Amino acid sequence: MLLIRQETDSDLDAVYTLIQTAFATAEHSDGTEQDLVVALRSSDAFIPELALVAVADAKIVGHIMFTKACAGSQTLLVLAPLAVLPDYQQHGIGSALIREGHRIAKELGYGYISVLGSDTYYPRFGYQPAVQLGLEVPAGIPAANFMALKLRPEAPPLCGALQYAKEFGL
Repeated sequence: MLLIRQETDSDLDAVYTLIQTAFATAEHSDGTEQDLVVALRSSDAFIPELALVAVADAKIVGHIMFTKACAGSQTLLVLAPLAVLPDYQQHGIGSALIREGHRIAKELGYGYISVLGSDTYYPRFGYQPAVQLGLEVPAGIPAANFMALKLRPEAPPLCGALQYAKEFGL
């Protein structure tokens, strides 16, 4: 049985190791994703309700974080990172984390989520090229991998460049 819940202080060491392990063999990784999560937790962009863990077999096997960003005057979310332990990948855990994160984000009133990731994975959750929703593609980033999702139909249109939290270093 899989449980998705908000991370707690007692989860932090396990989450750090999980992210480090999950990204050790990732195709697009700089090896610092776990340190990014630590930095984001102490930033103004952090939203505790959107730092989630997946628990299976009495251990934390997955983690996702959504943080605040802006485009023009509008606040939106950035999904980063999503991590699942290698032995638990391909079992729907990442999908469950994404869906629960979307549900909470919508409940909290956010209109959009951006992700820089696989153009074959994220579209299944409704993500599309971010330029189609009015976001400029950051220099050096392949347009196909810079995606966004409109969560709320009444959300005003996006326009301009995405301003990530400074912790992203982008």
